[in-house]
Amino acid sequence: MLLLWIVLATLSAGVISITAAATLSFKFLASIVENMVSFSVGLLLATAFLHSLPEAFSDSRASLPQLFSLLLGGILFFFMLEKVALLRHNHHHEGDGHNHHAGHDAEEAGKSGWMILVGDGVHNFVDGILIAAAFIANPQIGILTAIAIIGHEIPQQIGNFMVLLNAGFSKKRALIYNFICALLAVVGGVLAYAFLEQSLAWIPYLLVFASSSFIYIAVSDLMPQMNRRIHIQESIKQISLILCGVGLVIGLSIFRH
Repeated sequence: MLLLWIVLATLSAGVISITAAATLSFKFLASIVENMVSFSVGLLLATAFLHSLPEAFSDSRASLPQLFSLLLGGILFFFMLEKVALLRHNHHHEGDGHNHHAGHDAEEAGKSGWMILVGDGVHNFVDGILIAAAFIANPQIGILTAIAIIGHEIPQQIGNFMVLLNAGFSKKRALIYNFICALLAVVGGVLAYAFLEQSLAWIPYLLVFASSSFIYIAVSDLMPQMNRRIHIQESIKQISLILCGVGLVIGLSIFRH
């Protein structure tokens, strides 16, 4: 019975957060993806530096030198992944004046889109472990933990959708891949139920690896796009949107605690 509750809670957390984020992203934000890139930078960096990394470093069982080494290694890993073009050889956007066959953009979706999915998948896996651990301690705490995770997942998922749309994913494709990533929370929850102690020991390292993808995408892919628009009015708008993204993560973290 407890395992069923864990599966339902992890699945519900993913479905609710993705549905809410997709509704906001596709109905209200898709038409201003270019501006929302700045907002996504704030969300990604704040999630990494103010949520995931502090949670990982606060675990007394984790070695700080190992965690910092993993953070460095994760950033270099995503750099090498991009460099050898395992995911994509070059950027491509709709309306660039080239004639391409139907579905070309879906095939040529940007590398940042694939990397955000890797980081998000790892992050969802960790969320599943946390929900399972809370349910094992007390079902009421498990429910509250799932609600709290939904709260911090919605803005992160909005950032993910903006990155995916900016990278050339269609709305349908972005939604499908996000739902697939959400299923990793269920996997994390089931594994935590079966191997709780071992699963909890891996949480700090998984959080750091997920953070490395968020940091790399924000700094390597999104910020250079923003630097192409150097007008003072555009710069003020970008900084304001970054701060809004950071502020949203801070506000939700305070509310959650």
